[in-house]
Amino acid sequence: MFLSCDGTADRSALAAALERLHHRGPDETSMVADGGVVFGFTRLAIIDRAHSRQPGQYRHWTVAFNGEIYNYRQLREQLAREHGATFATEGEAEVLAAAFHHWGPSAVGRLRGMFAAVLWDAASGTLHAIRDPFGIKPLYHLRTPDGLYLASEKKALMPFAGGAARIGAAQLSHYLTLQYVPEPATLHPAVHRLPAGHALTCRVGQEPQIRRHFEPALRPVPRPAADAIAAVRDALRESVHAHLQSEVPLGAFLSSGVDSTAVVALAREVHPGIRVYTAGFDDPRYSEIEAASETAAALGVDLTATLVRDEEVIEALPRIVWHLDDPVADPAIVPLYFLCRAAARDVTVVLSGEGADELFAGYEIYREPSALAAVAGLPDPLRRGLRAVAGVLPEGMRGRSFLQRATTPIGERYYGNARIFGADEKARLMRGPAEPHTAVTAPIFRAAQGLDEVSTMQYVDLHTWLPGDILTKADRMSMAHSLELRVPFLDRAVYAAAASLPPELKLSPHATKHALREAVRGLVPDAVVNRRKLGFPTPTRVWLRGPIGEWAADVLSETPVDHLIDIEHVQRLLAAHRRSAGDHSRKVWTVLMFCLWYTQQPATASLYTAVP
Repeated sequence: MFLSCDGTADRSALAAALERLHHRGPDETSMVADGGVVFGFTRLAIIDRAHSRQPGQYRHWTVAFNGEIYNYRQLREQLAREHGATFATEGEAEVLAAAFHHWGPSAVGRLRGMFAAVLWDAASGTLHAIRDPFGIKPLYHLRTPDGLYLASEKKALMPFAGGAARIGAAQLSHYLTLQYVPEPATLHPAVHRLPAGHALTCRVGQEPQIRRHFEPALRPVPRPAADAIAAVRDALRESVHAHLQSEVPLGAFLSSGVDSTAVVALAREVHPGIRVYTAGFDDPRYSEIEAASETAAALGVDLTATLVRDEEVIEALPRIVWHLDDPVADPAIVPLYFLCRAAARDVTVVLSGEGADELFAGYEIYREPSALAAVAGLPDPLRRGLRAVAGVLPEGMRGRSFLQRATTPIGERYYGNARIFGADEKARLMRGPAEPHTAVTAPIFRAAQGLDEVSTMQYVDLHTWLPGDILTKADRMSMAHSLELRVPFLDRAVYAAAASLPPELKLSPHATKHALREAVRGLVPDAVVNRRKLGFPTPTRVWLRGPIGEWAADVLSETPVDHLIDIEHVQRLLAAHRRSAGDHSRKVWTVLMFCLWYTQQPATASLYTAVP
């Protein structure tokens, strides 16, 4: 929700950039200059709505801040007690600036919440930028000969990128495999994201320096199961209650699963009349509305259900992609967009369950190590022989994929929940060089050495899938409708309780998220505690065999991307899918989202850049 630069700024260009961020802050727009820095801000007013205008000031500090700091009142009292700090507002931004003034950059470690912020210290001529530990709120930066630009969304920076607005081959390659562009990169190599849990510092006339201020570490601690489960329950309850602070109407999302149900159940302890929202489709195989309705009735809360229709998807997809900045090929984005649109008609803030799967081992793929153990534990010569056998088995033959994965080290086989185009497929699909996924994951696996395989997979997802997919789509789809989405699971205390869980409390023989399910047993209906994860099921394969598939065929044929990818190959995949000769929906959907993104780019974006 902000833009700043440290060079000679064209005020009209900055104003135009702010207009591109209007959806993130429709309540107020402002711009101030302090020395060589210009701050612009579009505000969505939540706390101290009448007085906490931004950019904010504290002594010689100027701050622009996006998000919520849930312990700002405690920090305010501590600053007043220890340093005699006085405040002109009741909001968070001024407290953030005072924290940096009195405690220095290490103050970021005291913040509890979701945030992206830029602070200017006029006394030392230093710019500080920070992003929250898990990457809930976004922050992009662009360095040009004119200065350093930062913004909540990439679209605000692109007018300043000039000739650097070109597509990177490595970034496109990773997108085609992972279904998102991994941090800190974007599809435009000149523009970067400040990674989750990092801080940027820049003195006038010098290059920016980036450092990590938070490193998620999963270190199991042996302890009685009852104590570990109680710690999860206590931390989650306190976090949900803290996330309810608001001066505007507040609601929550409710799916069929345990994560959102736990959040709603704990929220209604403080806010009994909380309104909840869900979304689904006509096809009952892909809809959670019925299950969510039963849960809402059991909890005694008022549910608003949104039915997403095919014709609405065709109309909305280009706009969805515009809000994303870079394509994200997660089909769950579609129902989330309509869910946020419906909630924004009634409330300004919603609570949601993102982050629970990464912290508490909620994905079915986390069961893979135990499923593969019988083969993975064989002596090396036997495993090599079985891998050779798998290599000569026909594609699609039962057992081939199992043998391949069981005989492949975890550092090579695991790179997240989405595996779209493999290395061989990308070599055929891409016109330029393909980049292996290990370029992204290898450093993360090295840092995870010593962890059990389930914790290792969680660790990879915390650094890739969570910020790149889950939190990106949550932020963009909510802010597209000027709706603030809060995620109580991604709280420091909840994280600490989850990070210390031993492996046996993560997965049970029958369910994922064992510790979380036991922690909320008795708070949520038993049917929900025992229900397997669905995760916003989306009928992509059905869509692409109907009118949406016809529309997708037109988009593929009309988008001039054949110099980047073999579009005829993708058209053949779609044709085969439409006649039910295999399920190619995820691959086609990934390229379709890229094509929709590409049509929105300036002409200079059509070239590969030499930047890796």
